[in-house]
Amino acid sequence: MSQPPVSVDAIDALLPQTQCTRCGYPDCRSYAEAIAQGQAAINRCPPGGAEGIARLAALTGRPVADLDPECGQEGPRKLAVIDEAWCIGCTLCIKACPVDAIVGANKLMHSVVGPLCTGCELCVPVCPVDCIALVDATPGRTGWQAWSPEQAAQARERYAFHRQRVERDRREHEERLAAKAQHKLEHLAEESKLTDPQELDRKRAVIEAALARARERMRKAG
Repeated sequence: MSQPPVSVDAIDALLPQTQCTRCGYPDCRSYAEAIAQGQAAINRCPPGGAEGIARLAALTGRPVADLDPECGQEGPRKLAVIDEAWCIGCTLCIKACPVDAIVGANKLMHSVVGPLCTGCELCVPVCPVDCIALVDATPGRTGWQAWSPEQAAQARERYAFHRQRVERDRREHEERLAAKAQHKLEHLAEESKLTDPQELDRKRAVIEAALARARERMRKAG
């Protein structure tokens, strides 16, 4: 008798929500969707570890397997720590953090909010001055022994908020650019150094095309 289909929500609930991408997918939800669709194995989550694989096996009816070594190794949960003496305030780590656990501003020192850090490690490769280190936050405890369902639920909520914020910022940026382009279009003759009518028409056509593309992007984004 075949195993009934398992919902994406049920699978996602068994993932640690570190959003580390080590499974090969952009986030935990995408990995859950791939598992539900039979497109991904259940042994690709190092933060979940062996216990996570066992939980997924029990849910999906698939056999237990060793963690795929291509995805990394099970180990203690990591905590990112910024060497404040070397931080240049570039904000790249802030942008890379999927749960907004890094605070700071452009050209100002950044800091990691320890209780919110999932140990995803995504901030490390983007730092141009190599001032972020990873320390063991749970020595001797790995997988779900180093992470709780409550922490996973909080991380899921913060990731959802992060995505909403990024999308809002992108949309507002598009709207600002569109407004500037519209203003430039409406005052092209006064603000442009061009005086040739044909050159002005060509410039106007370029701006109108750019505006049309921006409006189409905003329309598709909802």
